[in-house]
Amino acid sequence: MSADKRLGRATVIGVPYLWMLVFFLVPFLIVAKISLSNSVIAAPPYEPVIATLGEFFAKIGEFTAASYARLVGESIYVESYLSSLWIAGTSTLIMLVVAYPLAYGMARAPKAWRPTLLMLVILPFWTSFLIRVYAWIGILSDEGLLNWALMSLGIVDEPITFLATTRAVYIGIVYSYLPFMVLPLYSSLEKMDETLIEAAQDLGCTPFQAFWRVTFPLSIPGVIAGSFLVFIPAVGEFVIPDLLGGSDTVMIGKTLWEEFFNNRDWPTASAVAITLLMLLVVPIVIFQNAQAKAQEADR
Repeated sequence: MSADKRLGRATVIGVPYLWMLVFFLVPFLIVAKISLSNSVIAAPPYEPVIATLGEFFAKIGEFTAASYARLVGESIYVESYLSSLWIAGTSTLIMLVVAYPLAYGMARAPKAWRPTLLMLVILPFWTSFLIRVYAWIGILSDEGLLNWALMSLGIVDEPITFLATTRAVYIGIVYSYLPFMVLPLYSSLEKMDETLIEAAQDLGCTPFQAFWRVTFPLSIPGVIAGSFLVFIPAVGEFVIPDLLGGSDTVMIGKTLWEEFFNNRDWPTASAVAITLLMLLVVPIVIFQNAQAKAQEADR
């Protein structure tokens, strides 16, 4: 391999790693450092154990894990994590049920229609995320469009309380992140060879059996990718539970914001952020390693 090719290969590989180093690893280390510091009433509201990198090994024993111990000792943090995981997991399942028929219909539509259908899926992204969430306040309020429609159709006699409930948070998350589930599913289903379905039916499969034994297994990569794309941001969501949820809606994003800006306890807030990141990254890394080993075993 020539020197130019080696340089080009090193550049292509090195740029993404450099990007991750600057915009992920360095901020992560800064937040980790704050999480191990002492909380004080000052500006900034923490007292760092070390000021320079050279002091790290000399003062490594002075780091405090009090912020992490607080996460386990106080139930509000455990409840926030569990509630966030439950809401994000349930929302992901709802999105999968809603998005799969949409993606399947798009993939089986005439090729001339597919670009238009794809554009309709991504059309909400042309509007600010915050504006779209604010719009749901008007839709879900007691005098909003949804209650007006239900009462006009005679389904209910009086307004139903949607806003400031966990129900509204589910609606907001499903609406906001649904395209991220549809697009990976569409990508997987659109590439599938339709003759496989015909072959399965010729061998005696019913339409449902052909779908379950052929279509769904082939779309598993899209299911996994879409689930990751919606579950991860939903766990740490702050805007939707803050605007649409009520006081009983506890999610880790709101807890994190309150620790940073209301309580001014940056070490605890940083510990919450680090723990949340570990809860998300570690299972994903384990899953990816298991997938890689499974693929190597199949070869």
